[in-house]
Amino acid sequence: MEAIKFQNTVHHDRILIVFIFLFVDLSLCSPSQTQGELPYMTSDVKEVAGNSFDYIVVGGGTAGCPLATTLSEKFSVLLIERGGSPYGNPWVMEKRYYGFSLIQTDEFSSVAQDFKSGDGVRNCRGRVLGGSSAINGGFYSRASEDFIDQVGWDKELVKDAYTWVESKIVSIPELTPWQTVVEFGLLEAGILPYNGYSLEHIEGTKIGGSIFDVWGIRHTSADLLKAANPKNIVVVLNATVKNIIFEGNGNATETTVKGIRFIKSDGTTDQTYEAYLNQPKNCTSNGDVILSAGALGSPQILLSSGIGHREHFKKFNIPHVLNLKGVGKKMKDNPSIAVLVDTNPQNRLPDPPQVSGIAKDLKFIIEGGIIPTGFNATRMPIAAKIAFPVSEGELKLNSTDPRQNPSVKFNYLADENDLDDCANMVHLLERVAKSESIAFYLGVKPQNNLMTSTDGQRKFCKANVRTYYHYHGGCTVGSVVDNDYKVYGVKGLRVVDGSTFLESPGTNPMATLLMLGRYQGVKILREREHV
Repeated sequence: MEAIKFQNTVHHDRILIVFIFLFVDLSLCSPSQTQGELPYMTSDVKEVAGNSFDYIVVGGGTAGCPLATTLSEKFSVLLIERGGSPYGNPWVMEKRYYGFSLIQTDEFSSVAQDFKSGDGVRNCRGRVLGGSSAINGGFYSRASEDFIDQVGWDKELVKDAYTWVESKIVSIPELTPWQTVVEFGLLEAGILPYNGYSLEHIEGTKIGGSIFDVWGIRHTSADLLKAANPKNIVVVLNATVKNIIFEGNGNATETTVKGIRFIKSDGTTDQTYEAYLNQPKNCTSNGDVILSAGALGSPQILLSSGIGHREHFKKFNIPHVLNLKGVGKKMKDNPSIAVLVDTNPQNRLPDPPQVSGIAKDLKFIIEGGIIPTGFNATRMPIAAKIAFPVSEGELKLNSTDPRQNPSVKFNYLADENDLDDCANMVHLLERVAKSESIAFYLGVKPQNNLMTSTDGQRKFCKANVRTYYHYHGGCTVGSVVDNDYKVYGVKGLRVVDGSTFLESPGTNPMATLLMLGRYQGVKILREREHV
């Protein structure tokens, strides 16, 4: 009776919130329009081949776009992206087509690139300007305060960087009927307190921000390019970086970056082009090549450039440049379990998550959505992930073709602690999925037949583990890059993306990656001011 009484109280609160929303100007729920137009973009690699820039940012994704935008305030920037533009593509830009980009993929040109890990789990990565912010569910939530403390970032600058992003592309969502039901289910399962709308990563049930505005239009990281200095930035699309070029100065104690070598994404690997870093005279601080190609792309580029464990390069006949053993190591992906609450496929409107349940000292994250499984079929999963997995794997090269996925294995649930956590998470997930709220919405009788055997739950986890798409590592801080994200032993090379993370922050890493691009850009500008 207590649970029912509590649920009714929450129901009345939600009605009040919805009632208030009806009288709020919808423009207040959406990000302010970023001033300016998008900078110059081209797919003609010959336009930039042979040219020099102060900074070259490799990867126009979640972190790369805000980073390039910020650096362009004072320096010339080349932003090079292996995919095309998201603009004009309804599968990317419109909420009603959420998930469609994940069900039709190809080898070289689709906005999402499929890969299967060595664990046999299907996964994907963004291949479009905007990166994974162009194909994900759009749920925006900051990192926890503990995470900020652990990585040692400047708290004021972190706050400013988050706010800068949020003012441009983040909206307050209006909950759909299904998201309201999921919210009730989370509360009914005891994921408390109810935090309402919040961007903070805190225990309980909350409504997060969204990069979908109230009209259902997605605002990817590419929108942040509207804030760039158009005189200082060039965006090259459909160009894939093959490797980094180093100075041939004969100094064995110092490896210096000269530029990048790249190909047309729809071309051949034999036809390459080059772009270089400016070499200003009388300046003790030059610019950098900054890898923001993601947790698969950045370690892949380092390995393809001869940076990594010495033994790795013999197979591919790649000249060894630097013996940095951490490249490709500490690869992690948050183990996830999803249960379908609908009995059969329907043809519903896709519905990305807008609410999240955060439980067990931030260890369990639970969300629900409606995802397309075909062009006329959808399913309704409730999914959960383990936030701090112990198990880790490794990334290796598969090919010298930069368009091919590298080989990666995450070793999901290999550590017994992860398996125990998964068993506990399944118990909570079932309580949400079989809640009275969800049963009532679907028109079925509530079910109380929860798994009670820990052994059964562990077996269920092993048989059904999947990805939450929050894989990270491969160029981690302290192993491959220092606290300024500079690659150890190399002058003029940084990595700024999720490959540097030892854990995935918040409910998902998007907000923090967007923030990190802005944060590191501002830090670099400040460093150059004092040179």
